[in-house]
Amino acid sequence: MIHDDGICRCGWCGTDPLYVHYHDTDWGVPEYDSRALFEKLILDGFQAGLSWITILRKRENFRKAFDGFKPEIIVNYDTRKTDALMQDAGIVRNRLKIDGTVLSAKAYLEIEDFSKYLWNYVDGKPINSRVESMKHLPTSTPLAEKISKDLKKRGFKFVGPTIVYAFMQATGFYNDHMVDCHRHEAVKRLAR
Repeated sequence: MIHDDGICRCGWCGTDPLYVHYHDTDWGVPEYDSRALFEKLILDGFQAGLSWITILRKRENFRKAFDGFKPEIIVNYDTRKTDALMQDAGIVRNRLKIDGTVLSAKAYLEIEDFSKYLWNYVDGKPINSRVESMKHLPTSTPLAEKISKDLKKRGFKFVGPTIVYAFMQATGFYNDHMVDCHRHEAVKRLAR
């Protein structure tokens, strides 16, 4: 999709300036920081049933409400804190997802190095897709299904295969920018 600025981007980002900025600076960039990966996994879980732009607009509110997505803090949330989160209009107020975040924080803390754990699934190297059309993108992959199953076994919540695949795309495990998108080659070069 050629935008008004003459730049070709993936069609999914549309023209919303926030979405375009996210596409151009964040989506698909390989992420190696464990805490940042945890944050994105949780946000993708909150996105289930909603559009990503809804979560993107609330991202800073989520960061504030969930103490910067620091699992060592979240794991200690009590009923008073989760009840307060249910009253916070700046986030998605879903009891199951809030409680699931606390359980996911506990599961995260039981993994010595979350980033290494995840990146080992792809031998430390992003999968460079050669997607020519959005219609060729799946909603999940066998690898996302495998990771989803293991995350669930470890106690993570809201980590179904579709969520895990979206997470893997967003955090650069897959470079799923369309081949004609200006970010495809740039993201490819960012891989460690």
